Amino acid sequence: LLGQILDHWFESEPLKATLATDAVIGAMASPHTPGSGYVLLHHVMGELEGLRGAWGYVAGGMGALSQAIAHAATARGAHIFAEKAVCHVLLGRDGEAQGVALQDGTEVRSKLVLSNASPQITFLELVPQEQLPKDFVQRIRQVDTRSPVTKINVAVDRLPSFLAAPNARDGQPLPHHQCSIHLNCEGTQLLHQAFTEATHGHPSSRPMIELCIPSALDPGLAPPGCHVVSLFTQYTPSVLAGGQSWDDQDRNAYADTVFDCIEDYAPGFKASVIGRDILTPPDLERIFGLPGGNIFHGGMSLDQLYFARPAPSYSGYRSPVPGLYLCGSGAHPGGGVMGAVGRNAAQVAIKDFRHL
Repeated sequence: LLGQILDHWFESEPLKATLATDAVIGAMASPHTPGSGYVLLHHVMGELEGLRGAWGYVAGGMGALSQAIAHAATARGAHIFAEKAVCHVLLGRDGEAQGVALQDGTEVRSKLVLSNASPQITFLELVPQEQLPKDFVQRIRQVDTRSPVTKINVAVDRLPSFLAAPNARDGQPLPHHQCSIHLNCEGTQLLHQAFTEATHGHPSSRPMIELCIPSALDPGLAPPGCHVVSLFTQYTPSVLAGGQSWDDQDRNAYADTVFDCIEDYAPGFKASVIGRDILTPPDLERIFGLPGGNIFHGGMSLDQLYFARPAPSYSGYRSPVPGLYLCGSGAHPGGGVMGAVGRNAAQVAIKDFRHL
């Protein structure tokens, strides 16, 4: 249990709760949920420029990372086709992958196919079910993809000024503006209460909020004097109480709750907002293909990690379809902006390719 780990090392409840947010981030879990300690470990296991557990902003926004990878690939001769939806994986007589068919009818032939899509999309939508073992299909269907995350992107005309650390007179960013700011995290019990509300189908009345202002470090992201604010919030259920789906009224009501909370910490925040984009779990699934809206393509719980990710006997990036590999967050070691899954999958695919 995460709570036991934090109680062993720390005394301050606000510090324990702030650390606890990284143990439940993207997870429909409470700090009191068994196995939550691993998620905290997962988020601090890496390093950045020699600093263990450090995180950083990507200059130019997160899309710049994808562009950097794309440029490296094209420099080596890769061809990238964006906005070309894949309809299904092409299979040979012996059930081996031979390329992909696009929705516009184009067929792209290949000896190997690597899928960065979720296991659910890869194996339940892009491959004929009769080509897969029944127990494998059942396992993929049973993966826990519940997600509590609603992402809110905000444009503001001035920096938030927090009661605990008011802005300087010149309005320039202060050190805390360049960090990850955690709100409604004064105690782990608050996080547990927010989680409990969501399990009953109700968006948290006092949501856990992780607030980042990337433009404080990267001014090019916003016009002079303005900023972009990224709000990673939870807990919000995929389906509301009574089986109701999210509508615009529900989205805006939840966002208003989030903004009211921020206003308590930084009066004037709501008046500074000039635009907002609200992405609930169903929105994240529809727009980005994240199953259940889960940023990790499936919960990072102990029963869905290591040799069991995405399914027992298939944690080595190969799949039941020869020549088809999984290289996204649904494979070992799971989610996060670290590239480990892709690197590992590529090495396995290269090893196999040499024997074709």
